[in-house]
Amino acid sequence: MDQNVLRDDRERVMGTPHQEIVETCIDVADLAVGMHVVRLDRPWEETNFLLQGFVVRDTSEIDALRSQCEFVYIEGRVERPEPAPAPENTNRTQPSGGFFGFFKRGKQTTPPKAEPARTALPHRRVTYINKVDLGTEMKTAAIRFEDAQKTAKSIMSGLRLGRTLDLNNARAVVNGCVDSVLRNENALLLLTKIKNQDEYTAEHSINVSILSAAFGKHLGLLEGEIRNLALCGLLHDVGKVKIPEEVLNKPGALTPDEFQIMRKHTTHGRTILMGTSQSLNSAVDVAYSHHERVDGQGYPRGLGARQIPYFAKLVGLVDTYDAITSNRIYDTGRASMQALEIIHKHRDSQFDKELAEAFIQMIGVYPPGSIVEMLNGEVAIVVETHRKHKLKPRVLLVREADKSVMMPSRHLDLMQAPRDGAGHPYQIAREVPDGTHGIVLKEFVDEGLILSTPVPEDPDRS
Repeated sequence: MDQNVLRDDRERVMGTPHQEIVETCIDVADLAVGMHVVRLDRPWEETNFLLQGFVVRDTSEIDALRSQCEFVYIEGRVERPEPAPAPENTNRTQPSGGFFGFFKRGKQTTPPKAEPARTALPHRRVTYINKVDLGTEMKTAAIRFEDAQKTAKSIMSGLRLGRTLDLNNARAVVNGCVDSVLRNENALLLLTKIKNQDEYTAEHSINVSILSAAFGKHLGLLEGEIRNLALCGLLHDVGKVKIPEEVLNKPGALTPDEFQIMRKHTTHGRTILMGTSQSLNSAVDVAYSHHERVDGQGYPRGLGARQIPYFAKLVGLVDTYDAITSNRIYDTGRASMQALEIIHKHRDSQFDKELAEAFIQMIGVYPPGSIVEMLNGEVAIVVETHRKHKLKPRVLLVREADKSVMMPSRHLDLMQAPRDGAGHPYQIAREVPDGTHGIVLKEFVDEGLILSTPVPEDPDRS
């Protein structure tokens, strides 16, 4: 991956010693506090454990494992100097038609039958439909988004001052956002496109939480799992409060020593969350493992694909997407399509292949909040996407072909094949950054212009 994509991933090129992770099968009677359980003798979904892989922290967890399993697999380590190159998978198939062809297929890929259960995309258990239209949800979503931003800032500043994390407050705010996502995810997804470089760390945590919730909904996870997943997203970077400001916000390239300091945020996050009363085990796992990669080249432990907790794989993917599309002190945010192309390129190496392809399908080339130019030169804001037709979203036209302000602005549903004044069908040519042609997404949201004269409901929308 390009070194400018995600700075705290760059130390992978530094050539640090590598550890091979091995699994040891033991009887549940031999379990002890501190052991890292990575697999069970049965599928995780057949048990009461929501997380897939965790460190045993007390005897109650041992009792729970003993009541549901006969044996488990724990993590053990053996040192080796350098990782062996991964064998090339000659049976790997690529989506036909390139990156855009991936969307034109209009369907999700099916996990290979030989894939181990804990790394494969889980079978969809719930099919969600949006309960309200975007206009109805937008006002509530804006309130939830503002509350969540305040809470995220309070969490980070409080932890820097040595205060205890208020998990109940964090959960309450997250649940408010999840409620909005379950009603209509497009509202909060649009708000995550509003970026503020000065508030990156807190803003990023909220965006990852919301995107994770939307992704969980797309995957058909149970509602309780979605809520836990969103909380994991909110707390995934809490360890950064222990990173010195001069390293965390350094505008230039980090030195090798600074890389090592930066990567410790995963261990710091694990420590902070394990010390929190009523801590969620999956949040500990995600904070500790969201920079692990399926090729074994992640950190802090260099876990292999089968050993990375499922929620950590998911949040790690979402974390990368939001980081690429955000303005940071050392990098300018990129368009959504560029971020998805990077994820698509690195599927099955850095990211779980099935999760990566499902995430690309969920986001689409032009997610809500994108600013797009039409082939005829007119400019629009993407308001809402269609589940099955990601290249033809609902848009709000705001600029004429000469880039003058369009009065009044016009809502179009590209699925209905509308035509311009010359009789040509409207078609998106490209996405442009926020602020292009004087179009600032936040201003349109604040003024309520996104919601004016909405188009009729479409049964295809989910």
